[in-house]
Amino acid sequence: MYEQFFGFRERPFDLTPNPRYLVLTDVHREALSNLEYGIVSHKGITLLIGEAGSGKTTLIRSAIEKQPARVHCIHLSNPALSRAEFIEMLAERFGLTSAAKTSKTTMLLQLEALLRARREAGETTVLIVDEAQSLSVELFEEVRLLANIEANDEKLLLVIIAGQPELIDRLNDKRLRQLKQRIALRCELRPLTLQETAAYLAGRIKAAGGVGAQVFTREAVTRIFESAHGIPRVTNVIADNALLSAYAQDRRPVTSAMVDEVCRDFDLAGHTVAAAPPAAQSANGRADVTATSAANRILDMKPDLVLRSADLPTRTGAAVDSDVSEDPLRWLRFFFERRSGNR
Repeated sequence: MYEQFFGFRERPFDLTPNPRYLVLTDVHREALSNLEYGIVSHKGITLLIGEAGSGKTTLIRSAIEKQPARVHCIHLSNPALSRAEFIEMLAERFGLTSAAKTSKTTMLLQLEALLRARREAGETTVLIVDEAQSLSVELFEEVRLLANIEANDEKLLLVIIAGQPELIDRLNDKRLRQLKQRIALRCELRPLTLQETAAYLAGRIKAAGGVGAQVFTREAVTRIFESAHGIPRVTNVIADNALLSAYAQDRRPVTSAMVDEVCRDFDLAGHTVAAAPPAAQSANGRADVTATSAANRILDMKPDLVLRSADLPTRTGAAVDSDVSEDPLRWLRFFFERRSGNR
């Protein structure tokens, strides 16, 4: 609806795990490297921890897409299954026979034969168990047994267990100690910082064909960060609805007042998540600029350039947000995209 108004090819903040919209912070990059390594090296079980909406599914899909060899991916996202339903689901997803859906023995025999045939053909099979913090103990045990399917020198089924922070406590259950011992890699996603939130917003806008400085004011970005607490999914919800509000009001860029209105509508004042860590301090006491520099690199910007409020197009005489029009130098520098000689 608002795409043409803001100059987008498509909506930048849809709630779909599209790897094309993955914006890598340092933490996301480290987690992605761990996932890729686990798949390439056939490490068995990889654990990915992150708050709801932190981008776990997007990251996993991105890791799988980066693999050079053919990778078969089975994604189980419903933890509320009985053991019989779990077996039936696996048989269906792996394309096994009807007999495998009702017999665990038949399922395991057919699955092992399938996995061996795929490895001989140079193919990899990955089982993703999402929302794992809600799995029953018996299903955790089934996952462990599946991860035990192996050849002499490598695992035939790679397992990625993804879940919210409560999963850490679940795995400390003595009944799951054998599963915990088999976790070869572990990575964790923390909430975004303010600088990372800015880079995240600008990166998704860029991927959709837009220019960040023409979309959000600096104060609007700060409000989004404060309300979303660094959680990408909540950030997407706020940003998408703020864009819709700006379109309805025939105004751009999106202002802090528009963001505040969206947050009131969604009752986000009470949304609490573990806070993102503060910016690191250098030896001389000044904040580390690494995160800001990383954001600048994402947008391929020149740090000595500043977008003036006069550069912003308006429609039907709509006013520029007073948050920024009074002092154009307050524009957040990494919220624009400008290459040499291209205005």
